[in-house]
Amino acid sequence: MTKRKQINLELTHPNAAGIDIGSASHFVAVPADRDDEPVREFKSFTVNLNGLADWLEACEIDTVAMESTGVYWIPLYELLESRGLTVYLVNARHVKNVSGRKSDELDCQWLQQLMTFGLLSGAFRPKDEICALRAISRQRDMLIRYQARHVQHMQKALAQMNVQLANVISDIVGETGQKIVRAIIDGERDGHILANLKSNRIRASKDEIEQSLVGNWREEHLFALKQAMLLYDAYSERLNECDRQLETMLAALQVHKVEIRQKKRRSNVKNSPKFDLRAHLIGMCGVDLTQIGGIEVTTAMKVLSEVGADMSRFKSAKQFASWLGLCPGTKISGGKMLSGASKRTANRAAQALRMAAVSLKSSQSALGAYYRRLCGRLDKAKAITATAHKLARLIYAMLTKGTEYVDKGQDYYEERYRQRVLHHLTVRAQKLGFNLTPAPKTV
Repeated sequence: MTKRKQINLELTHPNAAGIDIGSASHFVAVPADRDDEPVREFKSFTVNLNGLADWLEACEIDTVAMESTGVYWIPLYELLESRGLTVYLVNARHVKNVSGRKSDELDCQWLQQLMTFGLLSGAFRPKDEICALRAISRQRDMLIRYQARHVQHMQKALAQMNVQLANVISDIVGETGQKIVRAIIDGERDGHILANLKSNRIRASKDEIEQSLVGNWREEHLFALKQAMLLYDAYSERLNECDRQLETMLAALQVHKVEIRQKKRRSNVKNSPKFDLRAHLIGMCGVDLTQIGGIEVTTAMKVLSEVGADMSRFKSAKQFASWLGLCPGTKISGGKMLSGASKRTANRAAQALRMAAVSLKSSQSALGAYYRRLCGRLDKAKAITATAHKLARLIYAMLTKGTEYVDKGQDYYEERYRQRVLHHLTVRAQKLGFNLTPAPKTV
């Protein structure tokens, strides 16, 4: 049974302050002996934030615990950190006030008291350069989501005109789809001419495409189609700007000499940056994370932009998996295991690893065999989480040890699994007084 170490309440941070962050104002509490008015309210304007920092320095505060929702904490966090204070952003779930009255004044005092005795731990925040990279990466993901909405608007406009192009072409913003849609916007209505724009990779025949392009061509729907295409192009330009910014930022993070090795060909990832992202990521962390089964270059980018290449903040792979929310939970009461479900989290790196785990369904790698075996004995959601957990541990090992991942294949994994099963069956049979004998081979 796991036992928690006994904690003796000591003054771990005697010079601690607590801040309850709000959108319009912040409430700050310092030890009662530091000021005649130990609890104060400061507006969220920059001049007031500077006054808050000056007051904390006058009270000889060196540690600050703040609790916030949203992004209102970022300006104050960066300001206090630049002043040399140790700042902890704590989870709101961990600082719930005692039952009774609740107010902003009581919340900041409760934060200050908990931090004084060292009962709070700060959330993970990477270095400034990784934070900047993360911001641009998230901005790019947001643009892709907004761009996808306008693809749906194009499909809606075509469906309202009864142009069933989406039924014969899987992607209307692919090479063939864009040629046809842009020709329609430019005024072309002849289905035979439009069908000749298809590329050789399209499985549908020209006759099928020509039949799907017979519509009513109403003006209001053509106008909506044109508007959607213009907005799609506008987001494409903004995405190109993000790609250029990402390339510049990644070039500044190069610390290793890049040696691109030959690897098996992977399918082109849709919406991937237009530059050699894989080479930049190898130069950033020194290893090629895409050698791991299921980890595409965009997945590696999401993980590294959220965490960075420095894993020193995590003591072990277990702690890294716990931060991702991929490890099993321990909810025990009365000596019974009530639940082993992993905690709910909105961690973007964990979401990327879960998507990578799903992509292993038809992989011939050892990780693919591992995922399929889990799907056979667990439900799919648990199998995805367990496989994502394994991917996280592999990433942690590669980034901390600097070793490359070598996939030994599906056959190797299946043989190792067979040997483990045979070993356990042999031990069990011996305990029951039997011996296992291989069955004779049949011709």
